[in-house]
Amino acid sequence: MLRAQLPFTLREADFPTLGAHYRGKVRDNFTRGDRIVMITSDRLSAFDRVLTSVPFKGELLNRLTTFWFEKTRHIARNHILDVPDPSVMVVRKLRALPVEVVVRGRLTGSLWRDVEAGKGASAYGIALDPSMRKDQAFETPILTPSTKEAVGAHDLPISQAEIVARGLVTQAQWAEVSEKALALFAEGQRWAKERGLILVDTKYEFGLDEQDGLWLIDEIHTADSSRYWIAEGSDERFASGAEQRGLDKEFIRQWLIRERNWKGDGPAPEIPDDVRVQLAERYCQLVELLTGGSIMLAVGDTRARIEQALRRSGLL
Repeated sequence: MLRAQLPFTLREADFPTLGAHYRGKVRDNFTRGDRIVMITSDRLSAFDRVLTSVPFKGELLNRLTTFWFEKTRHIARNHILDVPDPSVMVVRKLRALPVEVVVRGRLTGSLWRDVEAGKGASAYGIALDPSMRKDQAFETPILTPSTKEAVGAHDLPISQAEIVARGLVTQAQWAEVSEKALALFAEGQRWAKERGLILVDTKYEFGLDEQDGLWLIDEIHTADSSRYWIAEGSDERFASGAEQRGLDKEFIRQWLIRERNWKGDGPAPEIPDDVRVQLAERYCQLVELLTGGSIMLAVGDTRARIEQALRRSGLL
């Protein structure tokens, strides 16, 4: 089924009558009045570059996002208003904060690559214990924010002090953002543990309403924005220095580094169909594990299905 969907992946959502269009790495956003129609495409990005598309990726990401938005309403209010199609969310229009809030429970991924390169976590204003090993858990989760740059540009690490000093947010706003992000991460870790997974790290985005009230926006705890490991055998793999078993986008990052020696600079390599399907398999497995149900996917023209749903809901 995943391979059969390859010709139908949604690379671009072109619905100009929906409103003013902004294309992100993965989502096509259409703004009109006080609402935004967010269409989650099947585009795949890595190292801040859009590379290819993955079958059913938009639908799978959207399913997880709506699942987690509902599950965390008691922690942070979110911007979702309606879900007219598995790949579409209608959300309230807010002023997005110009920072991404990354919460990490382990020393791994890009932070570990920085440590290997001798940079450590100084860009975040953090001094790491030099004795820490790859994949080791922090005593408590840490915040490593980044700026939110335009599509095609690298997001840049930034310290919490610099965020406030540059006026990106106020001290009071950052205090609330930090509190919400850590609470959301704790809830995500709790639920993941119940499902046999480890939520290793993730990123959150927040926005402000006209009264400067804080809202959770974009996506939450998806395979694109988060790192998940299989819990069974994780301690043993850490002790032996073996690679963890992941169900997230790190698969494609490691493939690019290992097979193509590419970390985002220079021409982007082609991604073989087999790799695109393997990534889709991981996304499917993650959705099923976290939501506790089987996924009903249908091979076919994703764009046509979305258009029908938008018309039924009166958005087109």
